[in-house]
Amino acid sequence: MRTTVSWDPSAYGQFAQERSRPFDDLVSRVGADEPGMVVDLGCGNGPMTLLLAERWPQARVVGIDSSESMLEAARSLDARDRVEWVQADLRDWDPASLGEAPDVIVTSSTLQWVPGHLDLVGPWVEALADDGWLGLQVPGNFDAPSHSLMREIAAGHPRAGELTAALDVPSVGEPATYLRLLVRLGCAVDAWETTYLHILDPDAQDENPVLSWVTATGLRPVLDLFEDDDDRAAFVDPYAAALAEAYPRSSAGVIFPFRRVFAVAHRVR
Repeated sequence: MRTTVSWDPSAYGQFAQERSRPFDDLVSRVGADEPGMVVDLGCGNGPMTLLLAERWPQARVVGIDSSESMLEAARSLDARDRVEWVQADLRDWDPASLGEAPDVIVTSSTLQWVPGHLDLVGPWVEALADDGWLGLQVPGNFDAPSHSLMREIAAGHPRAGELTAALDVPSVGEPATYLRLLVRLGCAVDAWETTYLHILDPDAQDENPVLSWVTATGLRPVLDLFEDDDDRAAFVDPYAAALAEAYPRSSAGVIFPFRRVFAVAHRVR
C-alpha cells in the first residue's frame, strides 16, 4: 500500500488462480451468516471483493485500496455496481467513514505494504459490529529465494542504497503474533500458516514465471526506480538468472513454494 508503488492490474492478474486461493481459504473461516456490511481492505483489482458480494448477496460491500489504477480495473469488473470502491491509504482510513459498523472486515495480501499495521488492527476490531469478524492474510515468504535474491542483487547494484531502501518492506508477524494481539483485543482467534506449492507455467510458455510473479508484486518498488534501461538490466538480468537457478523447471512446471500467514478473529460482545 505504499503510495510510491505503481501497480499494474493486468500483470497482477496473470496468476489470478494462485493469488485467489489464500483469499478463499481465509474467507472460508469467517463464520458470518448474513452480514449487513462487509469491507475488503486492500481490494486491489477487485475480483476477490466481488466474490464477497456473491457470498453475501444481502450485504453492503466496500472495497478500499490506495491505487487508482487498481480501483479503475475493479470498477470495470463490477458491471452491476455491486461494490462501493473507495481510494484510501489504510494508515489514514477511518472506519467511521462507512457510516455504520462493519460485520466483516477482510484484508488479504495487503498489510505487508502498511507500516505499523499491528497498530491499526485494534481500531479495526473496535469498529466491528457485535458478533463481527476480522480476517487477515499476509505473505510469510520474505526469507524465500524470490526475496533474498532480490535483496542480494540490489546490494551489488551501482544504486544499491536506493534499491535496498526500496526493498525495506514493513515486517509481517508470525501466526502467534496476530493470535496474541487479537486475543488481547477480546476475540476468539483461529491463526495458522500454509505453504502453497504453486505450479507455475506448466505449459512452458514463460521463460521465467517466478520473475513474472514478483514483477507484479514484491519487485514493484525497485522497478519504479528505473528510468534508464541499462540500470534496469543491471538489476533484472542477474536477478532473473538467479531465480531460474533457484526455481528450476520440472516435468510439472516451475514449483514455487509460497508461505502465507492467516488469522481470523471473532469478536463476541
